[in-house]
Amino acid sequence: MSLAHRVSAFNRQRKWSLFLREIAPTESTRVLDVGFSEEEFSAADNFLEKHYPHPEKLTALGIDTAKKFRERYPLVTVVRYSGGEFPFADKAFDVAWSNAVIEHVGDRDRQLLFLREIRRVSSRAFVTTPNRRFPVEVHTRVPLLHYLPKRQFDRCLRLMGKAWATGSYMNLLSLSDLKRLLTDAGIDDYEIFKNKLAGFTLDFVAIF
Repeated sequence: MSLAHRVSAFNRQRKWSLFLREIAPTESTRVLDVGFSEEEFSAADNFLEKHYPHPEKLTALGIDTAKKFRERYPLVTVVRYSGGEFPFADKAFDVAWSNAVIEHVGDRDRQLLFLREIRRVSSRAFVTTPNRRFPVEVHTRVPLLHYLPKRQFDRCLRLMGKAWATGSYMNLLSLSDLKRLLTDAGIDDYEIFKNKLAGFTLDFVAIF
């Protein structure tokens, strides 16, 4: 396992412990996983499905095809959608879990809609996202360049052969960005936890 994958696994376990402590789900808790992955590149992918003790209470929402996902997690309900509004009634779930997804949904307006929909369909939420101020960009493993304005950062990524990470794929958030998004989404009863690595904040967990 690479160092990056080991760090990711460690950090996801840390977030899982926080989820269990702060959310304290029971065998009857209905959980929505916002953003499942069809492909798994490490043991940390689809972490919720791998560890939640009551998979029959899980619903996974995403835009990916789900053939492999369904085979791996046959007890989990899978719902595909094309983005935008979630195809669920208000407060259909007790908890929404979304691990490192909001930075991939598009521009700020799409991120706002994403948070509003999580708030609409769930009574509580557990939303994580990488810290834009962490020295190494966690998706591309490139240091410091993500401090540039996005247009310049994308240009550098294309020159480096990492065009897959440009455009709407990634819109990173700082702490102030996240707080403004939560406020503008009408969420004021939130708490933000910071996960650190080597003294730097690696990512944020917003619970509301």
